[in-house]
Amino acid sequence: MAAESRIDPMHQFQIAPLSGDLDGSPFVFTNSALWMLIVLALIWLFMLGGMKRQLVPGRWQVAVEGVTGFITSMLTTNVGPEGRKYVPWVFTVFMFILVANLIGMMPFAVVGAHPFTVTSQFTVTGVMAVISFSIVLLVGFWKHGFHFFSLFIPHGTPKILLPLIFVIELLSFMVRPFSLALRLFVAMIAGHILVEVFGSFVVSGLNAGGIAGPAISLLSFAFIIGVMALELLVCAIQAYVFALLTSLYINDAVNLH
Repeated sequence: MAAESRIDPMHQFQIAPLSGDLDGSPFVFTNSALWMLIVLALIWLFMLGGMKRQLVPGRWQVAVEGVTGFITSMLTTNVGPEGRKYVPWVFTVFMFILVANLIGMMPFAVVGAHPFTVTSQFTVTGVMAVISFSIVLLVGFWKHGFHFFSLFIPHGTPKILLPLIFVIELLSFMVRPFSLALRLFVAMIAGHILVEVFGSFVVSGLNAGGIAGPAISLLSFAFIIGVMALELLVCAIQAYVFALLTSLYINDAVNLH
């Protein structure tokens, strides 16, 4: 019985079919797909406020314009005036990651709707990283042709070290999409596991009885509050870091820096 009542911290990341069969059908609607659609719907509703174009903007429009202005400023600072071309993509990944992270933290489970953090899936973060990396490659070769490879040869490199430095720089460049996707994936999955583990300590402490049990539960609950507060901060930081690194990588392709 004790083994059966044990909480599995990885269960929250399991992809479950809502319609169809994961084994028998190529078209399966899963909990991951459902929460992606919810995230996209929330972003669309948020953007409705910025489409009004009122002369005297309301709070909703100011919020939308504030986010778009923030992303535009980031790209202009890191890439230059040409960075405005890439605002749509960087804004898209920033908003998707931010909303998906925050949705995954919401206590919908109290009404029977367990939220699914789609950014805790490496396939999701990997696709976004690959698209960002593809934009960098396309822009780099379109603007500079084969001169784009000069990005992997730092200025002042001794000629005798050119082959070695070129290989090292190329490998570090190729690892970028993997590190970009892994950073977000690990940050999201680690925080959720901590909350689940401390939650199991709360339940176990209450079931244990005595004096030590409630004390452990209370201490674990305090840790949950701290981790949740930290997780809310991480949700915004990870969205910002992904957008910032994407803009820096685009800068490398545009300016060969």
